[in-house]
Amino acid sequence: VWIWLYGKIRVEDTRARCGFKYAGASAAALLVVSVAAVGGIRGDFKKSTRPINILDASRHVTDLAHADIVLNTPFSIIRTFGKTSFRKLDFMPQPMAEKLVMPVKQYSSNTPTKPNIVLFILESYGREYVGAFNRDRGIPDYKGYTPFLDSLATHSLIFTEGYANGFKSIHGMSSVIAGIPSFKDAFTSSPYPKQEIQSLVSVLKDEGYYTAFFHGAPNGSMGFLGFANILGYDNYFGKTEYANDADFDGVWGIWDEPFFQYYSREMNKMQQPFFTTLFSVSSHEPYEVPDKYHGVFPKGDVNIHQTIGYTDMALQKFFATAKKQPWYDNTIFIIVADHGNTIFYDEYKKEGNKNTVPIMFYSPSSSYKGVNNEYAQQIDIFPTLMDMIGYQKPFRSWGRSLLDNKTEPFVVKYGAGYYQFMQGDYICRFDGKKAVVFYKREDKAYAENLIDQRNAQMDSLELRCKAFLQDYMYRVIDKKLAKP
Repeated sequence: VWIWLYGKIRVEDTRARCGFKYAGASAAALLVVSVAAVGGIRGDFKKSTRPINILDASRHVTDLAHADIVLNTPFSIIRTFGKTSFRKLDFMPQPMAEKLVMPVKQYSSNTPTKPNIVLFILESYGREYVGAFNRDRGIPDYKGYTPFLDSLATHSLIFTEGYANGFKSIHGMSSVIAGIPSFKDAFTSSPYPKQEIQSLVSVLKDEGYYTAFFHGAPNGSMGFLGFANILGYDNYFGKTEYANDADFDGVWGIWDEPFFQYYSREMNKMQQPFFTTLFSVSSHEPYEVPDKYHGVFPKGDVNIHQTIGYTDMALQKFFATAKKQPWYDNTIFIIVADHGNTIFYDEYKKEGNKNTVPIMFYSPSSSYKGVNNEYAQQIDIFPTLMDMIGYQKPFRSWGRSLLDNKTEPFVVKYGAGYYQFMQGDYICRFDGKKAVVFYKREDKAYAENLIDQRNAQMDSLELRCKAFLQDYMYRVIDKKLAKP
């Protein structure tokens, strides 16, 4: 019957006319559809949004297991295609790797306390811009752009050899809060972040802390809301909760000055002890400041310097407000950057100084004060805070407490196509299978490869690099990131 019905239809054969009018209309339609497709993929045309990732599925659920229902197979294949750097490694027996890496920490040196913890992760706030971290570097005609942070540093414990464990904002969030670095492919963009993860959030919640994450951009920007949900923050405060677009910068989010004040006000409403995190916005491309501050901050030598000064002022006003609050005296403040940005000084163009960040701990009681020139990294912040509050249970962490003088400082990161492990007198570059380069620690320009002069210390450094990567892949892939 169907075939018979088809036979009843006669289609007139007409030839399409491909004139200028047709070609012009087709080109215009192609342009409109292409632009609409890009907008649909991104969600809108604003710089503050990004195409959604697997991480974003966790924004819409309260149980992480339900994120699989939000996801679909084609999307998951597209977003994980090419993420080939996540694979199991078998350099040595796993117990040997764990002995070298010590992925489970336990401290008992400090008396248990429950101070409030306020964590600032400053957008693009590279170490180069902060004067207090460059006083002894001998950089000709050096200028810093952070007068307030410089003054606060004199009352703080600062680490002048701090490194980021990733190179994007979302990498900074996972490194600082969960102690999970990102290498060739970001952990948060891989198929593996959707699992139970022990972090500052989970440990402090178990200790009775209220937890909250603040970011002045549109909710969900940078994948922060999805990852915050995975980590288990009690609340997320974004542009939606701020609810005043008069303070919107028109590109990324709410200007830092008013949002930092909002941050302080919201903490007044919280039950103590609390752990809050603020990820700043304004020190970012297009590097603008509010109209009323045009000409107030030094333009400096590169595009970001003016906005560095603006965020520094916003921090100064935050602390001026916070000092008046009842929670202030019983609080530990941490200030760190997510990654670096535009480089001006030749010293920071050297490969060994790229993507360096300030790391600062401040307590109004002056409990933590001084200058430390040893290696430090973002993943050290998690165990350091556990040590500071006297947390005495075992917990998962690849970093080390920066208060621990017995464990040798180290830095692990990825850059220029290599894994890099830095410890003692040498820097090891590792291609995923073997060490290919060794540099002296002071050779920040990476000018002289010493691999032909290998010694026992270099061999030990390569072994530790292999152990770290093996344990990292094992725990990420086999979902072993929860509490031990």
